[in-house]
Amino acid sequence: MKQLDVQIMGQSYLLGCPEGGEARLLDAVEKVDAAMCKIRDAGKIKARDRIAVLAALNLAFELSELEANALKAAHSTPAPAAAPARSNGAVSAAEAAAQPQLAALLQRLDNALGVDGRLL
Repeated sequence: MKQLDVQIMGQSYLLGCPEGGEARLLDAVEKVDAAMCKIRDAGKIKARDRIAVLAALNLAFELSELEANALKAAHSTPAPAAAPARSNGAVSAAEAAAQPQLAALLQRLDNALGVDGRLL
């Protein structure tokens, strides 16, 4: 296994990497570094561990959105030509059912973070 020396938020880390995975690992490091620096630069949070948790949550949330959209696209069937398009702002029943759950989850995260700032 290859080892790469990387920098995240100015701190060095020696990471193990499978052969041929260097580009993907460096891309991941770049995303984590950018996410953490963005939170740090907002000025509300100074503790590195809290910054890391918020960055991880934000990246995981983005990933779950991408996965949900990909799943939705894979399972959707083309609408018949005569079917009317949904009006702007309309949501499906599944999306409408998930919104209160998502709002409740974000509220729980915000409450847990307290004065450190909001997740989104």
